[in-house]
Amino acid sequence: MAGGVTAAPDGGLAYGIQLPVQARSVVFAETWEAEAGPADLVEVARAADRAGFAYVACCDHVAIPRRLADAMGTTWYDPVATLAHLAAVTERVRLLSHVAVVGLRHPLLTAKQYATLDHLSGGRLLLGVGAGHVPEEFAALGVDFARRGPLLDETVDALRAALGPEEYPEHHGPVYDFAGLGQRPRPARGRVPVWVGGSSPAAVRRAATRGDGWLPQGDPRDELPAKIGTIRQLRAQAGLDGAFTVGAITEPLYVGEPSWPVGRRTLTGAPEVLAASLRAYAAMGVHQIQVRFRSRSRAELTDQMAAFGTEVAPLLG
Repeated sequence: MAGGVTAAPDGGLAYGIQLPVQARSVVFAETWEAEAGPADLVEVARAADRAGFAYVACCDHVAIPRRLADAMGTTWYDPVATLAHLAAVTERVRLLSHVAVVGLRHPLLTAKQYATLDHLSGGRLLLGVGAGHVPEEFAALGVDFARRGPLLDETVDALRAALGPEEYPEHHGPVYDFAGLGQRPRPARGRVPVWVGGSSPAAVRRAATRGDGWLPQGDPRDELPAKIGTIRQLRAQAGLDGAFTVGAITEPLYVGEPSWPVGRRTLTGAPEVLAASLRAYAAMGVHQIQVRFRSRSRAELTDQMAAFGTEVAPLLG
């Protein structure tokens, strides 16, 4: 699967999910998640495995300042530990960091952690990376927040070397310089796909020229075609013609007619209605969609995931 997830096995849209419980921002967390824990996380990951989801995703924050705690919460599970735990209780679904703020760590440390995860999971890792947005987090770890963009550019280059097939990766840059240092285990499939997150012009450029895929951060549908066009243009100008995965985050979903208020932006209805709406993403040039479901309990969420996998997904081709 060059470059990671490109499409569903039948040629339709692949679909993945950002896991509940592991991040508790009020922007997206459901009420029931406040009392949920590891067992719920495991059951949702297993439900994704059964329902044909391409990946399960986990966020990354090291520490949240008090000024942002009311909105973001302070519950953010570590992605390496979380995805490794879920790799052991699933069989097929891939494991995505969405996104790892890799500029906070030395790339050899990041490579050691994620290459081990990929090796242990049999090659199921997708490394999603992003620049980060919390200045206090960078300051606490001794990283220059103002320089996070150029630092991420170099870190992605260093990671593509360190997460490739070579036992002794080599990188020479203004911040990081290493050679002659062996790291095993190596990634199970020779290399780990790197998807770049973010929707700023710099993030789009970074994804197009340095990544294997793009993870936009909630762009409205009508803004995606222009950015996808920009990515194609940048890749053509750079002479890049390899596999590249374009993603999108959909509106919240509810399969069927809800009996409770799910929010005015939520897509609801019969499977045919939802599939018709989601196929518009494929028409734009999107390869994989990240879906999320409105739910009042873990059971309702896993029921929604199962319904999506059996009733909606077959119509996405």
